Amino acid sequence: MKQPLALTLGEPAGIGPDLCVELANRIDCDDLLVIGDRAVIEARAKALGKSIDRLRIEHIVFPAPVVPGQLNPANSATVVDILKRAAQGCLAGTYAAVVTCPVHKGVINDAGIAFSGHTEFFAEQTGGYPVMLLACPGLRVALVTTHLPLAQVPAAITAERLDAVLTVLHQDMHKGFGILNPRLLVCGLNPHAGESGHLGREEIDVISPTLAKLRTQGIQCIGPVPADTAFAPHLLNQADVIVAMYHDQGLPVLKARGFGEAVNVTLGLPIIRTSVDHGTALELAGAGKADVGSLISAIETARQMLDHAA
Repeated sequence: MKQPLALTLGEPAGIGPDLCVELANRIDCDDLLVIGDRAVIEARAKALGKSIDRLRIEHIVFPAPVVPGQLNPANSATVVDILKRAAQGCLAGTYAAVVTCPVHKGVINDAGIAFSGHTEFFAEQTGGYPVMLLACPGLRVALVTTHLPLAQVPAAITAERLDAVLTVLHQDMHKGFGILNPRLLVCGLNPHAGESGHLGREEIDVISPTLAKLRTQGIQCIGPVPADTAFAPHLLNQADVIVAMYHDQGLPVLKARGFGEAVNVTLGLPIIRTSVDHGTALELAGAGKADVGSLISAIETARQMLDHAA
């Protein structure tokens, strides 16, 4: 048997266990291996009146009782250990790729563990230069900066960062998605892409010169374009990826268009990692209302990326 895809359970009090239960009753799970607490998944399956007979589980015990909807920092170290096991297993060839259910960054930090997100964590574990890409049918959005306070974004838009992000996109859209020479539509940082310097100079001083340099290297960079028109159909038709400067510049549009079926992909790593496009949804845990669509998309995307990489 080929190496399985590792599926990390995520925050146990959230909908991760629900998603795993629903998955076992919806799709072929032969190539999946859930890393998490079997007892937690079995309890959630019992509450939902469903079976997990088709689910393979690598059993990792949570030290504290798990109550749906109630966060417990005592379990946070194990949540992180599961992610570490998945990352190291991918590097060692034990797993073919990793697909992640959502974690709760707040409770992990409450436990005294510095954690800004899956993207940054997997980069620390595996090396490489992480680029967050979210995709849904008809739209892909990549981010130059990820989980930063808005006040810190302008200083983080450097020529070095932008060069690295666009280079990773150029390479990994081919390697992971089969797009040989991707067209990258790059947003400006400021309203109207700076309005010729009257609304900010980042476009003039950083973004435009970096795009010009990359074009000489054969990378198709369009822009910088005003973010408020970047998603208009006539521009979308010219692009394979929209490149947003910060998290909430690009992701509201993508999630409005494809929430529930979008997938989060971390490019620029030596491993394949995909994830759901949503959070832990504590209020839905154990209620039988979890939508498994995004997780199915994440698994299908990981499988497709493995096929392209083969």
